[in-house]
Amino acid sequence: MSNEVCRCCGKNLNSVFLDLGVSPLANSYVKSRNEMEHMYPLRTYVCESCFLVQVQEFESPEHIFSDYAYFSSFSDSWLTHCHNYVEMIMDRFQFAIDTQVVEIASNDGYLLQYFKEKGVSVLGIEPAENVAKVAVKKGIETSVNFFGTALATELKQEGKMADLLLGNNVLAHVPDLNDFVAGMKIMLKPQGTITMEFPHLLQLIKHNQFDTIYHEHYSYFSLTTVIRLFKAHHLTVYDVDQLSTHGGSIRIYATHSDNPDFVIQPSIHELLAKEVKLGITNIEMYKGFQTKIVQLKRKITKFLIELKEQGKVVAGYGAPAKGNTLLNYCGIDCDIIDFTVDRSQYKQGTFLPGSRIPVFSPEKLKLTQPDFVLILPWNLKEEIMEQTSFIREWGGKWIVPVPDIHVVE
Repeated sequence: MSNEVCRCCGKNLNSVFLDLGVSPLANSYVKSRNEMEHMYPLRTYVCESCFLVQVQEFESPEHIFSDYAYFSSFSDSWLTHCHNYVEMIMDRFQFAIDTQVVEIASNDGYLLQYFKEKGVSVLGIEPAENVAKVAVKKGIETSVNFFGTALATELKQEGKMADLLLGNNVLAHVPDLNDFVAGMKIMLKPQGTITMEFPHLLQLIKHNQFDTIYHEHYSYFSLTTVIRLFKAHHLTVYDVDQLSTHGGSIRIYATHSDNPDFVIQPSIHELLAKEVKLGITNIEMYKGFQTKIVQLKRKITKFLIELKEQGKVVAGYGAPAKGNTLLNYCGIDCDIIDFTVDRSQYKQGTFLPGSRIPVFSPEKLKLTQPDFVLILPWNLKEEIMEQTSFIREWGGKWIVPVPDIHVVE
């Protein structure tokens, strides 16, 4: 891969961070067992200059996101998180009726609905037409487009500029990072604020979250790297919140570097120091990750095989992208996990990519009474254990695979 260059700073990529073998696209659910699937190498590299962890781009965002299986509104805890964000941000910035809020990757309107309730003017930008339709039904104005400098320029000419420009879990999904951040610069009003939430690389490394790596996630960010990326476009990251969502995320606040009104908060210096301490700016730290993950893979497969040898029935809960990375990297298929269940009707009746494990509705758990339920979206484990607490009636137990495989009774 000598010709691959860093999508943040353009330097050559020579250091492998984690090689997860070959895998299909994590959100490409299979309609029939006879269907052919494309497999792609899932190798992540770390840039020795800006420390961005990244996967190669094999499939364009157009291919991946034009018809997308992820609807944000299926997670109750996520909706609560978004509602709290809206309350906090309205209060912090004293936003009023004349405020323009723009969300990039606005999905099914899961967040903008709460701004709309407050009478604030909202605009969603969402490339997946099937998902955007749901938002439009809720009365949320949505532009069905990918975001970048071209769209930002067009919207600016229409007089649509943002007092608040936000994006949750979108930065990772953008192959052309520089065009995306340059687009935000164009659309942001002079005194405006950007907030972006994304999983924190520090947590991925600390808690063995290898399954959050998949082709649709092009990049994995530390605060160190994001500050550098934004600075290149004359945007300053001035505050950061540490969040528990998605296994440990951060929310950054940024504004124009020439905006006189912002003050860099102590939280920035504190988190940067924490990253340096973990070794985020030391290339050697990244090189030890593969060994840790290979050990975890062996542990997971050994554990599940031993249960099968004892004649136990193991089902999955959830059909998230991260589950597909975990199952395919560990070589787990329906010989080990009989089936999985998911609340999303969009996924029910399909098969997981690669592993070909069938997806049913959660009712199936009551009918089959499995001994163990493997929680694939482990970031929602509390919510899931509550929703499936009935498995205790027949002595069922849960298995959580990350950061280390363990059983919960």
